[in-house]
Amino acid sequence: MIAISNQDKFGKVPYRKYGFIPAEEEGESVSKTLEYAYDDWCIAQMAKAMGKEDIYAEYLRRAQSYKNLYDPETRFMRAKNRNRWAKPFDPSEVNFNYTEANAWQYSFYVPQDVEGWKELLGGEGALAAFLDELFTANSETSGREQADITGLIGQYAHGNEPSHHMAYLYNYDGAPWKTQERVWEIMSNLYHNAPDGLSGNEDCGQMSAWYVFSALGFYPVCPGSGDYALGVPKVESATLHLENGNTFQVHVKGKAKETHYVQSVRLNGQPYSKTFIRHEDILAGGVLEFEVGDEPNKEWGSAPADRPVSRISEHLITPVPALASGLRSFDDTDTIRLNCALKDATIYYTIDGTEPSPESGKQYEAPFPSSKPLP
Repeated sequence: MIAISNQDKFGKVPYRKYGFIPAEEEGESVSKTLEYAYDDWCIAQMAKAMGKEDIYAEYLRRAQSYKNLYDPETRFMRAKNRNRWAKPFDPSEVNFNYTEANAWQYSFYVPQDVEGWKELLGGEGALAAFLDELFTANSETSGREQADITGLIGQYAHGNEPSHHMAYLYNYDGAPWKTQERVWEIMSNLYHNAPDGLSGNEDCGQMSAWYVFSALGFYPVCPGSGDYALGVPKVESATLHLENGNTFQVHVKGKAKETHYVQSVRLNGQPYSKTFIRHEDILAGGVLEFEVGDEPNKEWGSAPADRPVSRISEHLITPVPALASGLRSFDDTDTIRLNCALKDATIYYTIDGTEPSPESGKQYEAPFPSSKPLP
């Protein structure tokens, strides 16, 4: 795993050097940075389980690389070109900075640190609000034509895998009823029993796998964490025959094929208020019972203690700042403005191309004029 992650191709050299892939050095730089960050989190988990603390620390820092492409002004994951935000920027534009997608369809890809990302977005409620914008945005895209962007609900593209976890993210921000609403909508409208019944490319069976998981009532938002976010089942009952000999059953009380809001859940006969279930709970065998109804129960699963948690809390990094603008005026002067994903970060800069530090640089406090472009 370490050998592959440290290969000198596919943008991995600048990724390791800068903490992100500059757009001028590698195509699809945003998508690769975000996916490498998740991959590195997986390696960190393996290292921790093996007691390799130095590798765990290194890869947990790398797993936070998404922070280096988060633009606090737009809230999107954006490409950087020579430490400047690439412009012009339109989140609906399909371009070479994203893999078969646009900024809308990749800016939600932080499964390994949803809590850290939520803080960048603005804290409690900000993720749910951003998801609302995703699902209600105009579905038109600009830029190049991309056949994989299909199955659109707003800018959510169910026809391509990078979107598949998004509907379940409401659980992480205390709005599981919205997860139930969107998951039901996707299952009902984007799958049909016909030759063209899938809304996108069946890569390795992922389109079907999403449906099977979701119809059972749960989905692995962050594979490797051991958590499955709960949605709303579309089956009346199902039995999983596990390799250890146990069985895990799902049952639905109410009109499972007609109603899509969870009223309550019971696990092995006991009331269950959490909006996730652990892998070991499934392996232990038992019964997961959903009661469904026509109206959302906005209280069930909304408490912080009942939400799934995805958080990196050790070996935290300070995100790399970026040149937010460099606007040349009529007197041939640039107005230089810097920003950082971490809003209270202290930024030092130089204008001669040398590496800034508290000793050698000047502290950034406000936009400033420069008679020559920055290096």
